[in-house]
Amino acid sequence: MKKRLFLSAPHMSGNELKYIEKVFESNYIAPLGEYVNRFEESIKAYTGASNALAVSSGTAALHLALRVLGIGKGDDVLASTFTFIGSVNAILYQGANPVFIDSDAASWNLSPKLLEAYLQRCEKKPKALILTHLYGMSADIETIAQICRQHNIYLIEDAAESLGATFNGKHTGTFGDFGVYSFNGNKILTTSGGGMLVTPNQAWRDKALFYATQAKEPFLHYEHTEYGYNYRMSNVLAAIGVAQMEVIEDRVSKKRQIFAWYKKHLADIEEIQFMPELPQSRGNRWLTALTFEKTDYMTIVDALETINVESRPLWKPMHLQPLFKDAKAIVDGTSEQLFAKGLCVASSTTMTEEDVRMICDTIKENVE
Repeated sequence: MKKRLFLSAPHMSGNELKYIEKVFESNYIAPLGEYVNRFEESIKAYTGASNALAVSSGTAALHLALRVLGIGKGDDVLASTFTFIGSVNAILYQGANPVFIDSDAASWNLSPKLLEAYLQRCEKKPKALILTHLYGMSADIETIAQICRQHNIYLIEDAAESLGATFNGKHTGTFGDFGVYSFNGNKILTTSGGGMLVTPNQAWRDKALFYATQAKEPFLHYEHTEYGYNYRMSNVLAAIGVAQMEVIEDRVSKKRQIFAWYKKHLADIEEIQFMPELPQSRGNRWLTALTFEKTDYMTIVDALETINVESRPLWKPMHLQPLFKDAKAIVDGTSEQLFAKGLCVASSTTMTEEDVRMICDTIKENVE
């Protein structure tokens, strides 16, 4: 059987083992060490973020952001409905209430229009917004950030999928009070598991570090006045991250090239629409996402499985999830339509144009 083509397989730079060996030589394999510091510095240098904190996952980073901002039991937190559940689980960790906002057709990301309309009429003022940059594509972040400022709402950017994406030349994750990146196994860069919290506020970064290291007070013995978490990234994983950051622009370029190949080879299929890119932005095209107007996407999923190619439906909106059946949602049907019609196709950076052509030929053979 042909080697499986995954949605987004890990792709090493070549220096990972060398740096891991240096970690073992130093014997600093715990959640501190040279490579943790280097990884944080590389993220700051690349994104322009003022402060960075390497942690165990993107979800941990979101949780720390909410905790530092004082979000707690009974507070309302706005969130993109069209996203992975990791974007919103941290709201539940803090005992807060998610309030979901639908997407717009222009970006498939959170709708500034629906956000503004809700904030104009809501009786209970939300404390924060967790905004997801979906599939590596920037939301209309400048508009959304302005709305948050006008309504005095904290903005947390879930840029877990969008490292390398920009809006007007500025990196996603650096517009808000906090930004979050993920290095899970299928992200554009991976440390197998891990995340990064960025913020322009040094005091907030320091508080997040305090919570991420079990909230230990500065004494020789273990003294605690608050509870914390074991959320720091290990030096071993950070070494992988340092090596991965050396090729970030190569990975973004290849993801965008893969998208261009799909668009070229499927150009004659009128029912297919690709996820748009806002004119002022550069997405990283983490996954090539598209919709079918007439064809049942499961027909395509099944056909691709016959040639050992992974694909996956678009995210099921959070307001449709049984877990959130009682949550407030401001929706207009956009994300529901995208979920009903959409598919992510294999986008690993090791793929060739011949791989993409084979996938496209299979899609063409199975559209209505």
